[in-house]
Amino acid sequence: MADEPAQVAWPTAPVPSVPGDVWHWQLEAMHVVSRVRSDLRARIAHPSVASASTEDARDGLLLVFEELASNALRHGGGDVRALVVAGPEGWLLDLSDEAPDRPPVPAIDRDPALGGMGLHLVTQLSSSVGWEKRPGRKHVWARLPSGRAEAPEQAQQRDRLPEPRSGEFRRE
Repeated sequence: MADEPAQVAWPTAPVPSVPGDVWHWQLEAMHVVSRVRSDLRARIAHPSVASASTEDARDGLLLVFEELASNALRHGGGDVRALVVAGPEGWLLDLSDEAPDRPPVPAIDRDPALGGMGLHLVTQLSSSVGWEKRPGRKHVWARLPSGRAEAPEQAQQRDRLPEPRSGEFRRE
């Protein structure tokens, strides 16, 4: 119908291959999400992970995990699996469920007080997001930065000499 708002789905893209430590969990029901989140919190608090990431980045990872996990259970269902890869530059989250024909669709024109804004939050905290359909499964993924790695343009700015304040510049 012409009067209905268009649905804006997440980009279709294969789950990236990222090197790193792989952690995975089975999510049978909503109450398991908080237990798994606690386990994930403990893993990212380990000094080897914590020293390579910022507290804000770790908090963002936990928030994105909770959003994607609850969406997989609410809107996907079936056998829900969570996978986190802790790589050198950040994390990859991959939540899969048994609803390959139901893509993630961020809420549009909804009062934030009514909820359903989780996917928007995920995109704001992530460096990239996507989803892919595999036989019998849907994989919704997000990549999150560690907070420590410099973006190439920041490194380039840091290495450049500052411009003189006035138009007059003399070398001696």
